[in-house]
Amino acid sequence: MDVRRRSANSILTAKAEDAGEQQEQLLKPHQQPPPNKASDALPLPLYLTNGIFFTIFFSVMYFLLIRWREKIRTSTPLHVLTFSELVALVSLIASVIYLLGFFGVDLVQTLISRPNTDGWDVEDEPTHDQFLIEEDSRSGTCTTLGCAVPPPPVASPKAILPMIPQPAPAVEKAAPLITRQESEEDEEIINSVVSGKTPSYSLESKLGDCKRAAGIRREALQRMTGKSLEGLPLEGFDYESILGQCCEMPVGYVQLPVGIAGPLLLDGREFTVPMATTEGCLVASTNRGCKAIFASGGATSVLLRDAMTRAPVVRFATAKRAAELKLFVEDPMNFDTLSVVFNKSSRFARLQSIRCAIAGKNLFMRFSCSTGDAMGMNMVSKGVQNVLDFLQNDFPDMDVIGISGNYCADKKPAAVNWIEGRGKSVVCEAIIKEEIVKKVLKTEVAALVELNMLKNLTGSAMAGALGGFNAHASNIVSAVYLATGQDPAQNVESSHCITMMEAVNDGKDLHISVSMPSIEVGTVGGGTQLASQSACLNLLGVKGANKEAAGANARLLATIVAGSVLAGELSLMSAISAGQLVRSHMKYNRSSRDVTKISS
Repeated sequence: MDVRRRSANSILTAKAEDAGEQQEQLLKPHQQPPPNKASDALPLPLYLTNGIFFTIFFSVMYFLLIRWREKIRTSTPLHVLTFSELVALVSLIASVIYLLGFFGVDLVQTLISRPNTDGWDVEDEPTHDQFLIEEDSRSGTCTTLGCAVPPPPVASPKAILPMIPQPAPAVEKAAPLITRQESEEDEEIINSVVSGKTPSYSLESKLGDCKRAAGIRREALQRMTGKSLEGLPLEGFDYESILGQCCEMPVGYVQLPVGIAGPLLLDGREFTVPMATTEGCLVASTNRGCKAIFASGGATSVLLRDAMTRAPVVRFATAKRAAELKLFVEDPMNFDTLSVVFNKSSRFARLQSIRCAIAGKNLFMRFSCSTGDAMGMNMVSKGVQNVLDFLQNDFPDMDVIGISGNYCADKKPAAVNWIEGRGKSVVCEAIIKEEIVKKVLKTEVAALVELNMLKNLTGSAMAGALGGFNAHASNIVSAVYLATGQDPAQNVESSHCITMMEAVNDGKDLHISVSMPSIEVGTVGGGTQLASQSACLNLLGVKGANKEAAGANARLLATIVAGSVLAGELSLMSAISAGQLVRSHMKYNRSSRDVTKISS
């Protein structure tokens, strides 16, 4: 029988053709002709359709931009639409949908069907010999040079169909921020803090270097939390100055801008008032009030009282026994003895009065004393402790529950401070001339008087306010407190204020006053000794203790606070009366800068 053999070349050629057909089948779905464009379904010619939709798009956009500009000028919400604006918006959406369909589909199809011409991505076209090797290797063996060649891996769909999108690999979680220390010793201390072997609060005492301790604590905190403290400054601060009195376990300091308002003409003297704040318009508004006061001849202040308070709570077995101590303490015959005991705590502390209140068998004793130029909380507490130790001899059954029983009351709104005062009690007043009210404040005297009655008096009463019969006294108090190193938490009671306005001189001029019964300030101790705060006190001329008259600097600072509040109240009430409040904040308090990208 005649058997004809097919040549090896013909067999390999047939296999190559089969492989080509298979590859063509795999690539076939991606080589289909693109579908019709969205614009092909419209009855009008393409150039007319495009012209119509382009005209609609730009006309509607121009109309809406004009309308939005008018709304911004008149402070009208943008989401409030008229019928014409609604029709325009619908037309805009329709034109956008058409344009996206026209350009978007064509662009996608072009990208899919366009051949890849990048030289570094195109592989060389396989030769005939390559097909021979691939086909023989798929069968398991290759006789090239008489050696067996392991079959290569079959190409995956990813290699054949590169256009099919693949899921992105999972992003690994960033490792905690670690800054390698130059000193090996610092690196060891950081690792010890991170592991919990060394307490963070003990770094200052162990190292003897407050700045170095802050830097090590900061780095350890970043490694433990995995959070960066970039942007929180570390350099440029005297950490020695806060050790043991201002802040524990520091890792940096916060930057706070300080502006100036003034000159404030108060009691015949001019003051430039520093204000630390992040609220736009606050300094500018207070400055305008200072200008109006200055142009009208200045303001006058009166300090009514200077007495810091502390109220311990003690308990007895019976209410009768508590009443006996109350009568003993409030007896004028015993006051001199108690004063001597109290005043031993400091050369500046001077006991003024003791007022008691009973709640069952519990007795609250409110001690009031002058404290010189210090705010005086620690000073009065030491004096109270001396008196309690003294009373324990005559009343051994007295149980001291706490050195403070909240009848003081410190850092809380309380009627006792509003009525009896705490710290410095100040009244500040000024007469603003009619022409100044019109030219500088842009309003009328009658409008201010009416607004003050309805807002600061009636409105606050309706709200059940406690010491809050004012427009924004706490704004000015907080800003001055932060700038001058006062306790910011005492803004609570220090902002107690009632603002009064009245038309005088036949209704032409405006009389304005602020009564603030509990301004708690000092010029020594606490944060007043820090460099920045000390500079602000020096600007006001009240830095440190007054050597000629103890307490004079602190009392002057309290009157400056009241005068600044007077200026702030005058300007804000005028802005509200003239309808300028919203416009001014929209203009000056809406920055578009991305402050997170600003270098510290």
